[in-house]
Amino acid sequence: MDRPELSIAVRRTPEEVVLSLVGEIDMLTGNRLVNAITEVLTEPTPRIILDLGGVTFCDSTGLGTLVVLSRKARDAQSVLILTNVGDFLMRVLDITGVRSALMVKNNEPSS
Repeated sequence: MDRPELSIAVRRTPEEVVLSLVGEIDMLTGNRLVNAITEVLTEPTPRIILDLGGVTFCDSTGLGTLVVLSRKARDAQSVLILTNVGDFLMRVLDITGVRSALMVKNNEPSS
């Protein structure tokens, strides 16, 4: 069995830091995400965007990690925003009630 992977690309602007995630957020990869956010928070930033467009899986540990990171950002006077959340993950956030603890902002298609 292959070990799940999570790659994180970081792009910083004066207004925000965007972390583009590709792969799985679970008990084996969650610490990598925690470490990335912790590093981002060493320099003040008003907004942290997690682009989840490339996330293929998220287990309960991953959901908990997202909630903890949202609180960690808030404590650092920043805001964590999830964007490009896939349908499967949005359903999981809704079913578990975790969505209400997170700021989710999906890109809406243009009319």
